[in-house]
Amino acid sequence: NKDVRIAAARMEQFMAQVEITRSGFYPQVGYGVAGSKDQASKNILPAGVESLTETYQATLNVGWELDVWGRLRRATEAAQADLLAAEEGRRTVILSLVSSVATGYVSLRGLDAQLEIARDTVKSRKDSLDLFDLQFEGGVISELTLAQVRSEYEQAVAAVPEIERQITQTENELSILLGRNPGNIPRGLPIEQLTLAAIPAAIPSSVLERRPDIIQAEQNLIAANALIGVARAEYFPRISLTGLAGVASGDLSNLFENDSFVWSIGGDAFGAIFTGGRIAAGVKQSEAYYKELLFRYQQTIQTAFREVEDALVATGKAREKLQAQARRVKALEDYASLARLRYDNGYSSYIEVLDADRSLFDSELNAVRTQSEVIIGMINTYKAMGGGWVAMAEETADTVDFPPEDSKISENDTTTGNSTKK
Repeated sequence: NKDVRIAAARMEQFMAQVEITRSGFYPQVGYGVAGSKDQASKNILPAGVESLTETYQATLNVGWELDVWGRLRRATEAAQADLLAAEEGRRTVILSLVSSVATGYVSLRGLDAQLEIARDTVKSRKDSLDLFDLQFEGGVISELTLAQVRSEYEQAVAAVPEIERQITQTENELSILLGRNPGNIPRGLPIEQLTLAAIPAAIPSSVLERRPDIIQAEQNLIAANALIGVARAEYFPRISLTGLAGVASGDLSNLFENDSFVWSIGGDAFGAIFTGGRIAAGVKQSEAYYKELLFRYQQTIQTAFREVEDALVATGKAREKLQAQARRVKALEDYASLARLRYDNGYSSYIEVLDADRSLFDSELNAVRTQSEVIIGMINTYKAMGGGWVAMAEETADTVDFPPEDSKISENDTTTGNSTKK
């Protein structure tokens, strides 16, 4: 998945930044090589003084800033916290990705079930339409009744391409989430056979501590706190040691003789006396940034509690809704059977049969949608609690072998809008 790769690349950037910041603890060693040839004016030189001079020099220089006031330590602490925050950002992407894949797949299997219902309804209503065509030709029914039957048939026919469109788009969306080009998605169990886990009666709030977004906000807060120390260190002088060793000569052939050796060692300290309030403003800016991230951290925790509560409520209510819809489907099946029986015995018009069939068709589709909602609610609950699947996803992310684009599935699986898989 490209989002995961982007997050991983961003984490690598912060890893490099930690190394860059940490390098300030160590002496910085460099080298220099120089050579020059100068021609002075003979008119201004005393007699006998050579007007052409040559200078050659090779040096090795060392500089080392002493971290007396902790500026480098605090900067490194901030860089390390940024790295950990980036890592948790990557894990947040993985959590969101796995949740999206699971949700998309459940939605896809729900659409497959709806497509099967729609096609079965089309077949059933086509059989009825053919029968009523014969009855109309024989003068048994009126043209009005035939038009009503044909209308219900066309309604079911129109539902099929709409569901096929949704299936195709869902497959394409899942393919992109999996890092592939748009294409078909292999199927497993039908949605009615997917197992629902039970939600424990009492869940400790400590499970939220594993949410990567909370850990990320915490690390951002740590980094901001360290940056206050970096800003305050600007009040104190920077103390550094410098040294140089090398050789210098006016003749290249004599450059590495003992008499050509040069060296120097020194130290310096420099600090601010008057900056027009720049340092104080920098400290205030860092403190304000820390406050911002503190409030953001608190907000992240509150959001986590809300998401868990919302997911638990949504799952529980979806279960209740599914149970009610199952009872409604059963009642409408009885209603449709009785309506047809009354029509066959001449006790009612066919309008009553059409009304029962229409209600049953809509109710069956709604029941499947709610079944998807129940499972997706479970996925959202698990995601809101930090999703223990993140670690498993991390372990398999670089090793899993996905099926090829043209993978086959069993002939019992659903025909989708993309193609018929057999």
